[in-house]
Amino acid sequence: MQTFSSILNAIMPLDNVAMARTAARLDGLVKPTGSFGRLEHLAIQLAGMRGLSGHHIDRKQVIVMVADHGVYDEGVTISPKPVTAIHAQNMMKGITGVCVLAANVGADVKVVDVGIDSDPIPGLVNMKMGRGSGNIAHGAAMSCQQAEDLLLATARLTLEQVATGVKLFGVGELGMANTTPAAAVVSVFTDSDPQQIVGIGANFPRDRLHHKVAVVQQAIAVNRPDASDSIDVLAKVGGYDLVGMAGVMLGAASAGLPVILDGFPSYAAALAACRIAPDVRHYLIPSHLSAEKGSIIALQHLQLEPYLHLDMRLGEGSGSVLAMHLVDAACAMYNNMGLLAESNIVLPF
Repeated sequence: MQTFSSILNAIMPLDNVAMARTAARLDGLVKPTGSFGRLEHLAIQLAGMRGLSGHHIDRKQVIVMVADHGVYDEGVTISPKPVTAIHAQNMMKGITGVCVLAANVGADVKVVDVGIDSDPIPGLVNMKMGRGSGNIAHGAAMSCQQAEDLLLATARLTLEQVATGVKLFGVGELGMANTTPAAAVVSVFTDSDPQQIVGIGANFPRDRLHHKVAVVQQAIAVNRPDASDSIDVLAKVGGYDLVGMAGVMLGAASAGLPVILDGFPSYAAALAACRIAPDVRHYLIPSHLSAEKGSIIALQHLQLEPYLHLDMRLGEGSGSVLAMHLVDAACAMYNNMGLLAESNIVLPF
């Protein structure tokens, strides 16, 4: 069974030779050079991933991490806390946003309970670390050992899915109040004032946003997370869902496979994963620009530019499955277009 160290040691840089070969083929397709823009860059990125072969993706899966948060008690969301468990049950029925969009692109949805404040829910993968994390406004979300254990467990879960044939992953999350720890994590990793990062989440009243900012500021002051230590940050001001998504990224990258980010909480998890293993960044595909306030700052630090701009802030992994269409398109372009050399076409540009 893989250890945390063995998983990290397996994360390799992209294959530059394969990427150069793919770039040359794209230049020879029946089109003006570079005319598919960033779709070509995506095809080149995929070529460098050793877990893929010939731009063929047979199975896609979005892994949704579900957890409650102790900071809910600080009044940082207007959504009732039981909605986490209720909506997780809706996912089992296939009626949520991510489920509908995943079905449309032919992706599986795997829902993982990493900390719902309820009894185990039938159908969910039970990796519960507790019934909600600690209240970060007054102490740590979890212990460092819990954070490391969950990173390892979710990375192993991802590798188990790889063994079943999954070649493309998306990440998602569900949990009332989770944009508050996400904002705290992003604030720490980007060395930003929470006033620049904290947003309205699921329709939090703008005239009360100052309270949410104050809670994030308090969480950072109380816990004093070490920005150079990802596990310390995740344990002190994060949450089980953020840790779980970071684990998926580590696991997929160790298998040489792509992971599509969703919205703001996934950016927080990605910042953590990239601090743990910097080469993870090369396996990340940014789906959309979340409407959450701190998104641009987080993405700038990740050096990632989203493909879609839809003003979305649903979460669940909804953006990640939408971007799977783009991955399919990049693969179709590479595999199915004809070559200029075989078409008697000479282009002057």
